[in-house]
Amino acid sequence: MMRKLLLLAVALMVVSVPILAQERSERVRFAKGASSKAIHGSIRGYAGVNYIIGARAGQRMTVALNSSNTFNYFNVLAPGHDDAALYDETSGDPYSGTLPETGDYRIQVYLMRNAARRGESADYILTISIE
Repeated sequence: MMRKLLLLAVALMVVSVPILAQERSERVRFAKGASSKAIHGSIRGYAGVNYIIGARAGQRMTVALNSSNTFNYFNVLAPGHDDAALYDETSGDPYSGTLPETGDYRIQVYLMRNAARRGESADYILTISIE
């Protein structure tokens, strides 16, 4: 019985590691004097992208995603919060809000699990503005 549990645990770890390892992060910097940036990107399967952007409490952030795939979404996470999204774009609407904290915000761009599992891809334009 213990051997079966050990084999199951190892199998789950092997299956989980590639999914986590495919996520990449990129720091977002605006051009001098600019308050927004349009990022052209693409993802496939489980290979999501984390865009990291520094901002101050009280600033207003707007994030919009235009994609070739209807299963392409984004989340906005506040600094130090890995488990609870400040915003979850599954409604299809852009995010616009006053930021509650100073620090590095993370914008996760990803494909929904059903599309990722099928190996679908998405070409997108992510527009980020901070005022």
